[in-house]
Amino acid sequence: MKERDVILVPARPTALRRIVGIIPARQASTRFPGKPLALIAGKPLIQHVVERCQKAGMLSQVIVATDDEGIRRIAQNFCQVEMTRPEHPSGTDRIAEVAARRDCDAVINIQGDEPLMEPAVIDAVAGALATAEMSTAATPIKKLEEYENPNVVKVVVSAAGRALYFSRRTIPYLRDAASRSVSEQLAAFPFLKHLGIYGYRRETLLRLVKFPVSPLEAAEKLEQLRAVEKGIPIVVMKVEHDRVGVDVAEDVARVEPLLAAGATE
Repeated sequence: MKERDVILVPARPTALRRIVGIIPARQASTRFPGKPLALIAGKPLIQHVVERCQKAGMLSQVIVATDDEGIRRIAQNFCQVEMTRPEHPSGTDRIAEVAARRDCDAVINIQGDEPLMEPAVIDAVAGALATAEMSTAATPIKKLEEYENPNVVKVVVSAAGRALYFSRRTIPYLRDAASRSVSEQLAAFPFLKHLGIYGYRRETLLRLVKFPVSPLEAAEKLEQLRAVEKGIPIVVMKVEHDRVGVDVAEDVARVEPLLAAGATE
């Protein structure tokens, strides 16, 4: 069978005993160089993320995957660290390198810039893998400024709870309400914002990264569309968690008081 061919086999219910949380981290962030080690409320950003993951009940282990010696030196004080090759084009490829040498059943990819990720969201994504090859999470869009923001990824979901499509554009298009205000459109349809967390069965992850970048993935610059184009079902867990991430240096001032107070938005 050629590498680009896919045979769809529905995932059977499986007891997953070894689910590993992996956080890809690199220093060379375009918009915020040195972001993983930026101090927020007295701790490096990456430590806040690790501590959130360690509170998730379904993760047997939390690992930071990095190609940077500085990150390794700091992160090894609070979790296990795996060094990876520097040339990986994405965080998915980086965690796949770690997964390939681990004895685990499944992997949860947690973004290294989300210090307020709820452990319950991690557990929901992990739990979905008992009957799915791949899983993620989404939450209702409530803020007007997120409606047309291309950095806020939207997802539409089937009645069976599987992702139909992800886009940087607002989807679906409300034909009968297109002339109405944004607030009216948000009231007319339950638009969903994708949260950047992914769960994979180990064999699915290792298969996925062998495929070349797909046309839709290249167009939208969204890695998950490779799985969609290859016919890998992605179960979407709908949660009430709103992403509070650190994308640029200015976000530190917004996130720091939330961390200090032990609260989320």
